[in-house]
Amino acid sequence: MDPVKALKQVAFHLERAGEPTYRVQAFRNAAAVLAELDPADVEKRAKLGTLTDLKGVGKSTAGVVLDALANREPAYLAKLRHVDITGGEELRAQLKGDCHVHSDWSDGGSPIRDMAEAARDLGHEFMVLTDHSPRLTVANGLTRERLEKQLEVVAELNVELAPFIVLTGIEVDILDDGSLDQDEDLLARLDVVVASVHSKLKMPKAEMTARMVNAVANPHVDILGHCTGRLVVGKGRPESQFDAARVFEACAEHGTAVEINSRPERLDPPRRLLSLAVDAGCTFSIDSDAHAPGQLDWLNYGCARAEECGVTPDLVINTRPASRLLSG
Repeated sequence: MDPVKALKQVAFHLERAGEPTYRVQAFRNAAAVLAELDPADVEKRAKLGTLTDLKGVGKSTAGVVLDALANREPAYLAKLRHVDITGGEELRAQLKGDCHVHSDWSDGGSPIRDMAEAARDLGHEFMVLTDHSPRLTVANGLTRERLEKQLEVVAELNVELAPFIVLTGIEVDILDDGSLDQDEDLLARLDVVVASVHSKLKMPKAEMTARMVNAVANPHVDILGHCTGRLVVGKGRPESQFDAARVFEACAEHGTAVEINSRPERLDPPRRLLSLAVDAGCTFSIDSDAHAPGQLDWLNYGCARAEECGVTPDLVINTRPASRLLSG
C-alpha cells in the first residue's frame, strides 16, 4: 500500500466522520511531506525509526506509514471505516454528480484537483465547483478576476481528468434586494449558479420573501441553496422566516431547483418545507456543500431526507448526466 495514499485515505475518512480540521490536516500535511520524498528514503526512515524526525510527521501518521509499508490496512483507517453513513441508498445510487462543492479558492480546505479526484473516486461523473462570491469576505469570496482565472484552471484540469468533468459554477450571495453578488455577464458564462442567503438572516418575513423570489426569478440562477439558513448542531441557528409557499411557487415557475443540503449541521430545508416544495412542483438538487474531500460522501444524509419526503429521482437534477443537466 502506498503510504501517501494511505495517509490521504485516513484524512478522507476523518472528514467524512466530521472530525476536527486540525486532526484531518495532520494527515494531509504528513502526506504532502512524504510525497516530496523518494519512496526508498521513506522505507529507509521507516526501518531506522526516524519518520518522526520529519517536520509534519507524528506518532499517529508514522504508524499509518509503517502499516502501509507492511502491506496491511492501517489500524487508524480500519477504525474509521466503521463510521456508517446510511439511508437513501436507492436515490444515492442514481446521483451522477454533486452541484455544490467548495475548494481552497474560497473557504474549502483542499485544491480543486483533490476535490475532483475524490468525487470521481466516489463514482461521480461530474462535480460543480461553487466557490463563494466577493461579498462573503470571511469565506475568501472570489472577485471577478479570480473567478475568471478559476475558469481557466478548470478548463485545463478537465483535459486531464476526462471523461470526468468539473462544471464551472458559483455559490453567489443573494443581496438584500434579491440581486446577485457577481456581474451578470460572468454568471452567464457559468454552467451552474447556486444562489444563497448568507447575511441578514433575521430579515423580516415579507422582505426576505421578496428577496428570495427576486433571486430565484433571475434567469442565471439554477439552484436555491440552503433556503432557511438554519444550523442544527451546537448553539444552532434558527430558520430565516419567509413565505415558503410563495418562494417554492417561484422556484417551480422559473425552473430553479431547491437544494437539499446534506451537511449534517444544516439538513436544510427541514422536512415540512421539503414536503411543501414537492407539493409545489419543484425540482431538487441533492448536494454535499462539501468543503473537504471526505465531506463529498455526506450525500446519503440528503438522499434519506429526500426519500422520506417523496422526492423521486426524476425530480432531482443531479440524477441527470452532465450533458442533460446543462441542456436543462
